[in-house]
Amino acid sequence: MLEIRHLETLTAIRDTGSLQEAAERLHVTQSALSHQLRDLEERLQVQLLNRRTRPARLTTAAFRILALADEVLPRIRTTERELKRLAAGHTGRLHVAIDCHSCFQWLMPALDAFREKWPDVTLDLSAAFSFAPLPALIRGDLDVVITSDPQPLDGIEYVPLFRYELVLAIASTNPLAQYRYIEPVQLQDQTLITYPVDRNRLDIFTEFLDPAATEPAAVRQAELTPMIMQLVASQRGVAALPNWAVTEYMSHGWLRTAQLGEQGIWRNLYATVRTEDLDADYLQAFLQQARKTSFQTLKNIEQLPYTP
Repeated sequence: MLEIRHLETLTAIRDTGSLQEAAERLHVTQSALSHQLRDLEERLQVQLLNRRTRPARLTTAAFRILALADEVLPRIRTTERELKRLAAGHTGRLHVAIDCHSCFQWLMPALDAFREKWPDVTLDLSAAFSFAPLPALIRGDLDVVITSDPQPLDGIEYVPLFRYELVLAIASTNPLAQYRYIEPVQLQDQTLITYPVDRNRLDIFTEFLDPAATEPAAVRQAELTPMIMQLVASQRGVAALPNWAVTEYMSHGWLRTAQLGEQGIWRNLYATVRTEDLDADYLQAFLQQARKTSFQTLKNIEQLPYTP
């Protein structure tokens, strides 16, 4: 029964001390203001204004409503301001999930740079290794998914970030280090070190070994890229990684890289967003920052055509 206009009316009467000044503040006639008060009194079955005094005074019931008004109206005004900023693209929520272990290397500095320019956007980052991120994006639990595995789903857009090569990291003392490129059969006697991800989400299997009906001698898993690199350097196995993830470990001479097949395996990395959110200013700013930071941070990646 109580409406926002009732809260504003009683607040104006209290603040100005008279019906006439309250009506002027609310841009209504004094007659209309009096009618609104009587109508509310009839609805609530209480008296809100003591009309016997001059000037008329608010009753105890009115002050109970004013206590609510003092709590609610500021929150409403704050929400209205936030909605205006949201409509203008100045604020919002950006919950990002990454579907690749090595993406932290460039994504963290991208988020830091974005946060400085867009402090009113709520940021959150999670790793999507143990759950399906795209359904979560469609549900609204996430706002951006970084992935190299696009799936044809309604209501989402894949915005290209960059193109990279998947390479095989090999110890410099491994006999495979002499080759420019590796064929699937050459991994039959090798231990393949991978991130702890399902086989059907690993490009080394889906793009290289499975089409050739070839299996490595063994598979070993490790959580972190530095750990994988140490295992490779100590001849514990080989690993297929994005070229940028291997670059920083090459300077010591412990490692070599080889292409996977004569033509190599190239993959595209995307930022996946809901179609309805794509035009938001803050989201476009994040996508631009992600591309900018990735090319400033990573080596041996290539641009992909993109028109906002």
